[in-house]
Amino acid sequence: MKQYLKLLRVEQWVKNLFVFVPLFFAGKFTHTDLLLKSIVAFIVFSLAASVVYILNDYNDIEADRKHPEKRRRPLASGAISKKRALVILAILIVVNIGFTLGSQMYFHDSIWKFALIILTYFVMNLAYTFKLKHVPIIDIFIIATGFVLRVQAGGSITGINISQWAVLLTFVLALVLAIGKRRGELINAQVSGKTRKALDGYNVQFADIALSISVTLAIICYLMFTLSPEVQLRFHPRVFYTVIFVVFAFLRYLQQTLVYNRTESPTKIVYRDRYIQVTLFLWVIAFLIQIYFKE
Repeated sequence: MKQYLKLLRVEQWVKNLFVFVPLFFAGKFTHTDLLLKSIVAFIVFSLAASVVYILNDYNDIEADRKHPEKRRRPLASGAISKKRALVILAILIVVNIGFTLGSQMYFHDSIWKFALIILTYFVMNLAYTFKLKHVPIIDIFIIATGFVLRVQAGGSITGINISQWAVLLTFVLALVLAIGKRRGELINAQVSGKTRKALDGYNVQFADIALSISVTLAIICYLMFTLSPEVQLRFHPRVFYTVIFVVFAFLRYLQQTLVYNRTESPTKIVYRDRYIQVTLFLWVIAFLIQIYFKE
């Protein structure tokens, strides 16, 4: 069972929590119908993401076997055969389509816009898996766009309008994650050799500069989001003070990456770093206070 969970990359499903962003920032978590719709979006996106992960691992078996960490993946290590992986892939696709269509019958709403977003995500990642992940810059932009599509999916299925600053913040935050991952791969490549063609278009110095620019943009976007008229009216004006937690979390991440030279993916850093976890928890609490205790 453990190998199948690894094949599905269940630990990466945390990225799909971005579908809850519209619901969170709208302060409507107590609306049961909207919460259920967001949960449906999370499940559908998670299954779609697992399909993409399996296709990617299937396509990269030989390259992964040369990587110090990726060689332990189920397909690269031989723990799961190619044939069985394709069977699981087909099952996921059928289940995802059935779940999406079934949710329309349950909610009695048109979900075609949501379905179109899922299809766009899937097609984009197919192009990424078989070609575009080898093209520098475009590869990280596709990753960042995937996060934006998650937010858009959450907004479309719930009917919640999304702030332009929130969309831009999502994009640059995802850029931070993508660039951080590439930087780690560059450091590992210095020891074991490059395992990704796109790395030819990067070096550590470029990654450090791009990472710093992206973090700066993310902080600015978040600050502008909290100061935007619609957010100031919806929440308490002091909501902009939550930027303190955002700045601390980003600085801690940069410290782990640039000072301690952590080479694991940003997701793993968040999983393991207690400072970032506590900061994110405090940010959520502080933001919820602005939503539900405005007086």
